[in-house]
Amino acid sequence: QVQFAESGGGLVQPGGSLRLSCQVSGIIFSNYILTWYRQSPGKQRELVAFINTAGNTFYIDSVKGRFTISRDNSKNTVYLQMNTLEPEDTAVYYCNPKRALSLEGSWGQGTQVTVSP
Repeated sequence: QVQFAESGGGLVQPGGSLRLSCQVSGIIFSNYILTWYRQSPGKQRELVAFINTAGNTFYIDSVKGRFTISRDNSKNTVYLQMNTLEPEDTAVYYCNPKRALSLEGSWGQGTQVTVSP
């Protein structure tokens, strides 16, 4: 059974930074693509970024240049460094390890990020 320990969310002013962490257990972590999704009130959940097993990364256009995803296989942890945060980044953020992007993967509780003056 996959278990998550997501942390790092909170309230931050526009232009501020947060670092999300997600420690995953119950899987062979290094074999998984690690993704971050987010869901804002009234909107569908969307993929924000992913990092594959080779360390290659992908970002949606709205966060390119501001967010950085990274992984530490020795700690079974994926990170999302978020800089220059905007109110539009307000959402619940979820990490989701997947064997393939087309798969549903597993969902944790998520961590709330609120960007507000």
